[in-house]
Amino acid sequence: MSTETTKQLIDEIHAEAITIDAHFDLLFDVAAQRELGRTQVIETDHLPHFTKGSWDVIVSSIFLDNSQLPEMALHKALDQVRSLYAEIEESPDKIMLCKNVQDIKQAKQSGKVGIMLSFEGVEPLHSDVNLVRVFYELGVRMIGLTWSRRNAAGDGCAFNFTTRQATGGLSDFGLSVIAEAERLGMIMDVTHINDEGFQDIIASSHQPVIASHSNAREIAETPRNLTDEQLRQVAKSGGVAGINAISTIASIKPEEATIEKLVDHIEHMTTIVGVDHIGIGLDLCDMLNKYIVLGKKRKAFDILKDHGKLEDLTHALLERGFEKESILKIYGQNMLRVYDEILS
Repeated sequence: MSTETTKQLIDEIHAEAITIDAHFDLLFDVAAQRELGRTQVIETDHLPHFTKGSWDVIVSSIFLDNSQLPEMALHKALDQVRSLYAEIEESPDKIMLCKNVQDIKQAKQSGKVGIMLSFEGVEPLHSDVNLVRVFYELGVRMIGLTWSRRNAAGDGCAFNFTTRQATGGLSDFGLSVIAEAERLGMIMDVTHINDEGFQDIIASSHQPVIASHSNAREIAETPRNLTDEQLRQVAKSGGVAGINAISTIASIKPEEATIEKLVDHIEHMTTIVGVDHIGIGLDLCDMLNKYIVLGKKRKAFDILKDHGKLEDLTHALLERGFEKESILKIYGQNMLRVYDEILS
């Protein structure tokens, strides 16, 4: 295939796809910048990359730094949601809140970028399951019970096998969150949970689950990734696992953390569960480096430097032999299927 033909096919794929990034810490950045007095942060700092990469939907996590826990958890979470509503008011022709598939299709048709909300750790709930309904009404539609730390719902996983491993399944509170989430029509996300908690979620769920930003442990052996059996369990539920583009999640060796390695994960996962159960959850974090305290340099880096670089992944998938129809599924159709089944 000639360079010109490949470029035309990439453009065609990006135009046709409803492209979803199932995980981005967008509002952590937006809320912090708004505290400094800035406005229209999404339109100024992020939208140019979203537009260049032809992204239609960004799932923004509600993520809290350890320094904000436990006392400020609810306050900071609500401030992130408030920041999104303020940004939408300031850029109503550019971005919109999406709560279901109908909203996503409206965003695509109108040329806006749809923003969805998810929990990356339920610390803001403290131990009050009734707050799930409050956040649902505010627009939260996905719930990851833990980040890689312990909270009232259960234990998160470590980032490598050399550190202390958290063991034990979900608490009664964690199980009650699953039940309430399913009652309301919210999606459970198994990313960042430890292996025991993963099994509890699978056993307790009556609907598809997702792993919004987790790769294959067979390719990169970190507790943050899914074993082949876990991938099969996600697929058996009808769910989807989203490919993560952080170097340490993609590869144990930094020098091998490349776009080709991301395609290795996709190829392996396709072999294990089929292309219908793979999505994208890039988890791009380089933009958060500005918040790291001097002297605590972050070891990980983003393989795709920003959302505008999606073309590089598309090109790599085509070079590896993935057909247009498969890429369309990975980029959004598979996640949309789950959203359509669960979200009201």
